[in-house]
Amino acid sequence: MGIPTCSGMVLRLTSRDFVEGKLKRTGLILVLFYADWCPFCIAFKPTFEDFAKNEKVDFGEANISHYEDPLWEQFKIRVVPSVLVFKDGEPLKRKDGVLLRGLEKADLDELMSDLRALPRSANT
Repeated sequence: MGIPTCSGMVLRLTSRDFVEGKLKRTGLILVLFYADWCPFCIAFKPTFEDFAKNEKVDFGEANISHYEDPLWEQFKIRVVPSVLVFKDGEPLKRKDGVLLRGLEKADLDELMSDLRALPRSANT
């Protein structure tokens, strides 16, 4: 069984959720990969959570604070924060943080604009 729809809130995801295939579901979900020790993640996380309240797609967060977390390698994450968009459980698009800057609201705006430009069947 897949994870529930969470429009307006942010699901807390763990590496187990990815291993067990809980993202294998119909539709889009934006997932923020972050680390507690990253000042750019700390600054960006409230922006991501506020953004989730105003969008009609689902949002999730995965804390990958430990370097041995398998999600670093599984999704080729080199910089946090990074946001990956999953469609039907598969990665579709991503926006990786920039060293010494992280991500900003404009990065989310750009990502959402790209998603809105997809054919209607691709973004549901």
